[in-house]
Amino acid sequence: MSKIIKIALVDDEALFVEGLSLIFSNLEHITVVQTANSGLEFLAVLEESSEAVFPDIALVDIQMKPMNGFNLVESLKGKYPDLKIIILSSYYKNNVFGHMIKLGVSAFIPKNANKKLLTTAIESVNNSGIYFTQADQEKLMQYMNSRFKKITLSINEELSGREIEVLKLICLEHTNQEIADQLFLSKRTIESHRQRILEKVGAKNTVGLVVYAIGHEIHLLP
Repeated sequence: MSKIIKIALVDDEALFVEGLSLIFSNLEHITVVQTANSGLEFLAVLEESSEAVFPDIALVDIQMKPMNGFNLVESLKGKYPDLKIIILSSYYKNNVFGHMIKLGVSAFIPKNANKKLLTTAIESVNNSGIYFTQADQEKLMQYMNSRFKKITLSINEELSGREIEVLKLICLEHTNQEIADQLFLSKRTIESHRQRILEKVGAKNTVGLVVYAIGHEIHLLP
């Protein structure tokens, strides 16, 4: 039996949180372990959370008061770097998208998304750390190519052909085992490649690798 994905819902619209909770109550592999109607409330809840009810993924709204989603994400990434974050918001602009990705957000889903898309995003973020649609990749490319933006990740050493191959598969949301099977290598070898790539490009996680790859025009789309 696959591991149950524990999620938290953070949104100042109580009815929206209740509606999502009801949707997820009908799924066997995803369970809501925490809810909060503000960023400050969520931080307080996490401080008191045991391992059993600590979420794997937090679904966070941007437009909240008194602490907005930007400030909440920065705080969460500082205190809980392993907590994956999905932005679930109607505030879906390119500059916002690019900024949140730089902060380490794993996915950006509009509030009008359907149940299937949201579930797929949660499953992908849980398995591989990211969920980017083709439209998301195009948005990020536009953001990185803007005259007002600078690529923050710079390469210290040139990636080898094999490392670029592994990087592409990581960015396409394949797990280490899936990459190993596809390249006829061991899972441990892929894990070594991943760590070496992170060190070379100066990224902290998979999201950082995606930003690097797109910013350096490494073709990702299948």
